[in-house]
Amino acid sequence: MATCFFPDAIWRLSGNKKQVVLTFDDGPVPEVTPWVLKLLKEENIKACFFCVGENVQRYPDLYQQIKAEGHQTGNHTFNHMQGLKNPDDTFFSNVEKAAGYIDSPFMRPPHGWMRQSQYRELNQNYQIVMWDLISRDYQAQIGPEAVVKNVLNFVRPGSVLIFHDSIKAEKNLKPALPVVIRKLKEKGYQFALLPEKGKQ
Repeated sequence: MATCFFPDAIWRLSGNKKQVVLTFDDGPVPEVTPWVLKLLKEENIKACFFCVGENVQRYPDLYQQIKAEGHQTGNHTFNHMQGLKNPDDTFFSNVEKAAGYIDSPFMRPPHGWMRQSQYRELNQNYQIVMWDLISRDYQAQIGPEAVVKNVLNFVRPGSVLIFHDSIKAEKNLKPALPVVIRKLKEKGYQFALLPEKGKQ
């Protein structure tokens, strides 16, 4: 994925400070998100949850719990709509519908895909957030050990990491995430939050 297509997006934190941003996509769901929140509380870590609007509509108390526990939230469209597969107006309406449930300055397009025209429009009102390291926790053909190895092999100062608080990722997420957190802490990494637009 070429960063030049979305130059003002956050791909990783600037500088060489040994810190990472932990992000979660596609929730909240009662089967997984409360478990993630419990782990983060135990580890004294704050993260950013890129929420799907229809999930927030279904589980508003879970969304409020995320915010009440000091985590950031982000707009991930209303029903995980892919920008490349939909007209601009349809995509913008979907993001706006999600914004009715998700009060956040951050937006992440599902799969990181959207047109230049969509990026230019959304970039006016949101800090677009991408990533530089995806855990692959959602891939059924790999196990949690591979997820851990993938993160530890490619993490670097400033990395924005993606995990998924989703049912699809649960079988890898639950064994892998505690190990990743422990190993990153052992390597001296701190967990940071995303900077808002103009505050990088």
